[in-house]
Amino acid sequence: MRNILPHLARQEGLELHLLLHADQGETIGELPPGIHLHAVTFTNGFGRRLLWEQMALPGMARRLGIDVTFSLANYGPLLAPRPVIMLRNALGVFGQEYRLSKWLYWAGLTAATLASLVGCRAAIAVSDYARRAMGFGIPALFKSKIAVIHHGVDRRFTPTDQPTERTEGALLAVSDIYVQKNFHTLIRAVARVRQTHPTLRLDIAGRLVDMEYHQELSRLAGDCGVSDCVRFLGSRTPDELVALYRGCDAFVFPSTVETFGNPLVEAMACGTPVICSNSAAMPEVAGDAALLIDPLDEAALAAAISRVLDEPELRADLIRRSLARAADFSWEKTGALTAAILRRAAGR
Repeated sequence: MRNILPHLARQEGLELHLLLHADQGETIGELPPGIHLHAVTFTNGFGRRLLWEQMALPGMARRLGIDVTFSLANYGPLLAPRPVIMLRNALGVFGQEYRLSKWLYWAGLTAATLASLVGCRAAIAVSDYARRAMGFGIPALFKSKIAVIHHGVDRRFTPTDQPTERTEGALLAVSDIYVQKNFHTLIRAVARVRQTHPTLRLDIAGRLVDMEYHQELSRLAGDCGVSDCVRFLGSRTPDELVALYRGCDAFVFPSTVETFGNPLVEAMACGTPVICSNSAAMPEVAGDAALLIDPLDEAALAAAISRVLDEPELRADLIRRSLARAADFSWEKTGALTAAILRRAAGR
């Protein structure tokens, strides 16, 4: 939301009203001029938030004279004026989750997505993979509703002309900690590569959202003998991420389910050699700019890491390809295309 709002605000003919919970004020940051902010207060929590969205928000939107209700999530208020949703959450996790509470969450999200997709005026998928994956086996039924609009990339993510302090064998992964991010395979691959690259280090930057999975990863690193070179950095600011991308030898993105993958584009924009999965949206986003591997094959992942560390010509080629591919993504383009969908939904 922080990325797209400034570019939507610059579009002609749009009057934007932002409805959010009062607790979200700090996370959204400073708003661009011309956006009307409406902060609401209710007891937060998934169930209560869903109830408010479905029961209270539609009436509030009508009182404000809203033409289109844009929800930057897989689901939105079904009774709000001309709902438009953004298909960005990877529902494929539903089939991978082994814990009952997590499984129930993803099952609920899947049901809410289907209901919203049926009832919405239009939907924006963040990748063609997301469009196909959320067709629920009947993509022809929703084809006219779903437009594909890729995310952009913040302009802060650029390469540097200045010499960068780089530790030999530095790997970086960026993502909040969830089981589908497949960090367990990455840690096993790191253990393999470290046998020939003793200075190898892996930094994982992202919020520790799934604490149970984080604890599993910490135990695995110890069992594999790499706990001294695997660091969980927690959440990092965009400026801190830029420094991390520029300072590593390779960015590794082994996720098994992803509808887009913003860190993938950020790394490419910084001119970082990329190794990523050959599944879900990763091939679509990375194009020919990355080494693609089977995310469940730790030997293949280890081999790809070793190649980037050992082959300077390959590394240089990946840097060149990354910068060229990243140039295709911009929030300006995303904002303009999104505005066109919103106008169409409003009948303009």
